[in-house]
Amino acid sequence: MYPPSHHMGLSALRTLASLLLFLPLPLLLFVVSPSPCSSVQPVPHARNLRASAPVVTGHPFVVVWNMATAHCQTRHGVQLSLGDFDIVVNTQQHFLGQNMTIFYRDRLGAYPFVSRNGTEVNGGLPQNTQLGDHLAIAGGQISRRLRPDFAGLAVIDWEEWRPLWERNFDSKAVYRRLSKRRVRRERRVRREQRERPELRKRKGEKEEKVKKVEKVTEEAKREFEEGARRVMEETLRLGVTHRPGGLWGFYGFPACYNEPKKKTWMLEGANYTGQCHLGTRRLNDRLDWLWNQSTALYPSIYLPRRLAGAQESALMVRHRVLEALRVGSTWRHGNASNHQATPVFPYARLAFTHTLDFLNETDLQHTLGEAAALGAAGVVLWGGLEFARSKDQCMLLRDYLRDTLGRYVRKLRKLTRRCSRRRCHGNGRCARRQPAVGHMIPSNTPNGKRGPFSRHFLCHCYPGWAGKRCEESRG
Repeated sequence: MYPPSHHMGLSALRTLASLLLFLPLPLLLFVVSPSPCSSVQPVPHARNLRASAPVVTGHPFVVVWNMATAHCQTRHGVQLSLGDFDIVVNTQQHFLGQNMTIFYRDRLGAYPFVSRNGTEVNGGLPQNTQLGDHLAIAGGQISRRLRPDFAGLAVIDWEEWRPLWERNFDSKAVYRRLSKRRVRRERRVRREQRERPELRKRKGEKEEKVKKVEKVTEEAKREFEEGARRVMEETLRLGVTHRPGGLWGFYGFPACYNEPKKKTWMLEGANYTGQCHLGTRRLNDRLDWLWNQSTALYPSIYLPRRLAGAQESALMVRHRVLEALRVGSTWRHGNASNHQATPVFPYARLAFTHTLDFLNETDLQHTLGEAAALGAAGVVLWGGLEFARSKDQCMLLRDYLRDTLGRYVRKLRKLTRRCSRRRCHGNGRCARRQPAVGHMIPSNTPNGKRGPFSRHFLCHCYPGWAGKRCEESRG
């Protein structure tokens, strides 16, 4: 996710599997058919784990609008009636507001990064950050943008580098390269300061020997990761301290790295399980400092166009959300002892990545529906200025909202509320007993303890409630 930009593209449907999923929505809570490819080690939903309190009272699952569409009304005269469909939106549909705000790299402090032309902005590397200056700038920006009683979603979108050394590959490899160059330069300066003048003529020979024994990469990795931790952790701490009612977290974290590869997609489709890339859990566990400082998690569940209508899209989304739920249930802000999980709000798009092609109902089930069925607190819908760049585009968005997205969101939220009331006495959030397997849930399931509803779903109780069905008040 980046600041508003322009994307174009085409859409297509794929595989017979998609046809099996076009079932009437009123018959379902969420639909994801069991797949022979989905034999995984599911994330256990601990029975003693409390859910986070709902963002909106009485609504266990919310859909939040983080799209730059205010121009549809102000410039093009096209009204998007988001409130009619139970979508949480800022006043006058502003992109940044008191319900939802996002901080890009140039809107919060002095974020260090390397520009496309190679310019090292704000020191370039996180270990070069002047932390005091950065926090002073960021504190002022937070105070000006958010009211003292801010209680919305606060997302920090920093994507130029990743805090773990191993995750900086491809275009991000520049941060590893510059970090190693920084270590070599510093060591050379230290050696020159120690050397006697009469020995400097042998400098070249000595450097060759030193290179064999010095572990430049290890030192560069340590400095980079320590710097990344310092700037990210302290920025989160600042936000939580200044606006403690907000739900603070970084976009795209935790990551899963499970998107099917473009070149092998058609060949490996039948073998795709959706599981996170090998070693992902271990690497995410190393970010415990980040999870302990976050008050919300915002993984990405954007769909590439090649997964349109495909069962594999549900598998991809499922494991991204499951990894976030695992992280949120293992670490809590301040390492809290109250067993309240960190809320998870996956970031979704209402169109496929890098396109303006809207998701159909099946694709919405694979994203929004999957997140809700797994027990996420909500979903954030992101989109840039391209969705409001013309009157025609705004009208297309209005029609899509009315005919597809709005209807689906309203139905989904209604069913999650019903699930919460019937299964959890309205004091908790429903989540699948077996997270890795989807179930069809009749909308008219009786209140009794037997039947598919109680077999397939359990409750995560809100703070102050306990019991299998959240029937016990804990004050």
